[in-house]
Amino acid sequence: MLTGMYDDKAPLALSGEQMRRLGYAATDFLADRIERLGDQPVTAEWSRADLEDKLREAIPTAGTDPEKVLERVVSDVLSACAATDHPRFFSFVPSPGNYVAAVADFLASGANVFAGNWVGGAGAAQVELVVIEWLRELFGLPAAAGGILTTGGTQASLLALHAARTKRFGGVAPQARIYVTHQTHAAVVRGFSYLGFGADQIRRVRCAPDLTMDADALRQAIIADRAAGTAPFFAVATAGTTNTGAIDPLAAIADVCSEQDVWFHVDAAYGGAAILTDQGRQLLRGLERADSIAVDPHKWWFQPYEAGCVLVRDVDVLSDAFALHAEYLTENRAATRPVNFYDYGPQLTRSFRALKLWMTLQTFGLDAVRAGVAHGMDMAEYAESLLLRTPYWQIVSPAQLSVLTFRPHHPGLDAATLDEVTRRIAAAMMKQGFALVLTTDLGDGPVLRFCSTHPQTTRADVETTVELLTRFLRETVDKLAV
Repeated sequence: MLTGMYDDKAPLALSGEQMRRLGYAATDFLADRIERLGDQPVTAEWSRADLEDKLREAIPTAGTDPEKVLERVVSDVLSACAATDHPRFFSFVPSPGNYVAAVADFLASGANVFAGNWVGGAGAAQVELVVIEWLRELFGLPAAAGGILTTGGTQASLLALHAARTKRFGGVAPQARIYVTHQTHAAVVRGFSYLGFGADQIRRVRCAPDLTMDADALRQAIIADRAAGTAPFFAVATAGTTNTGAIDPLAAIADVCSEQDVWFHVDAAYGGAAILTDQGRQLLRGLERADSIAVDPHKWWFQPYEAGCVLVRDVDVLSDAFALHAEYLTENRAATRPVNFYDYGPQLTRSFRALKLWMTLQTFGLDAVRAGVAHGMDMAEYAESLLLRTPYWQIVSPAQLSVLTFRPHHPGLDAATLDEVTRRIAAAMMKQGFALVLTTDLGDGPVLRFCSTHPQTTRADVETTVELLTRFLRETVDKLAV
């Protein structure tokens, strides 16, 4: 007898009515949250002790009413998370998301779609092919280009690096050299070690005063390394640095890479979305010459985490580097040239990430996404104009894409005191909660950094944020003067 075959209720199952009630309750919570988000604080301070008190417990052996569990998630878990999708979240690179994309994730998870191969998810594979084709066209890559959706920009860049190394060397190559700057994203540089690259294989190229890669310095470094007997093969340009929104001189770097036979990779995880705007297309000139591009739809394309993408000029370099052959996958290759995305990246089991971007574009259209990107650029420029109207602020790097950096200006205070004032302003903003503006360091002490990507950020949001920054500046200076 097959034990459990005739049980009235299977484990891990809810009735249709229970599923609907739970789903409706979750939908009500999300809809209410999104509608009221602009009236709520961006963040707050959470005590580890308080959260331990609420959430630390032994593993439950018996279940609880799912609606009660949902209530606990809302009250104890989500309430203790910063709203990175808030219209006044101006730190890091915000991720506004959108509700349609969240529904797409719910559908993909609810149907438990396997997006690793054609046999398991033909519809998912076809949607991903379409999304990749849309992105290929937007970035001006040739018909032979292709790619894959990833967890994010870091994984996307590392996939490109592994594919490039496999094409050039066939495997690990101690003589290989990679070229970056001190503005290359830290997570990307950290990831080089995952692929076995040592610190001596990574060359940091000099930056120009505007913190963009110096293309002549890149050429000189490549020539010097080759003369020393090493093998230059991979250069990372950045289209929209996290610190300042700077865009490396892509056309000039493309010239150097072509001349020196070096793979030209562009980390456009943040700034690549600007390709949708007229201004962005001019700023990103040369991006279409890249051998590979990393882009993050979960940044400025308004998608929830996780949604990254790597595009390569010749899609075959991905399959040459990642193709998976196993005896239990034989039937997957029975069809005529099926599309198995596990052949293009490291994941065999992978989620249906493409659905959210596809549903977003189907629902709102590209023009709406374009308008959202342009709005973020406008808000950064507006913030800069407001800061310039007062004698209290010094612009360190002007609005680039949607990033602006600035510091307090006070002729009576020395540099060390101004550094302390800057840090205290960021701490006060975090504690107050209306808007989140934090610091970065461009090599000469902390500066405040403003990044706007939310399509629903208003001019009033920016005005009040600048007013608060100025108020905290004055209060901090007054306290230090006492």
